[in-house]
Amino acid sequence: MTNYSAKDVEEYIAAAHEASRSHLREVRRAIRSAVPDAEEGLSWGKPYYRHHGMLAGFDAFKNHISIEIWTDELGAKDRETLERTGYKTGQRTFQVRYDQKVPIAVIERLVKAQAAKNETKAVK
Repeated sequence: MTNYSAKDVEEYIAAAHEASRSHLREVRRAIRSAVPDAEEGLSWGKPYYRHHGMLAGFDAFKNHISIEIWTDELGAKDRETLERTGYKTGQRTFQVRYDQKVPIAVIERLVKAQAAKNETKAVK
């Protein structure tokens, strides 16, 4: 759900369809828990987080939410773990259907790893 009229992430979530809101809130909490000082904002009409560069983002769709980790590519092990437990993966994204649980631990681990990569690049 691209929403160019939302002023902040809270407004984006409130405007999303009801089935997606709890999932969106969980993903938001997981990202903020993983990297508490990440900058939260909207880009391209959806929530994104920055920490020494792009970190992660999410978006709501009719039947699922999509979570994007701003990496070159999800690692083979992460992709295998997510797919084995029923999540559909893309190059650097994965989908969570509304009948699935949000994989909080996976999101936190991936976001922390991306923050560490961003910090390393920032130091160089």
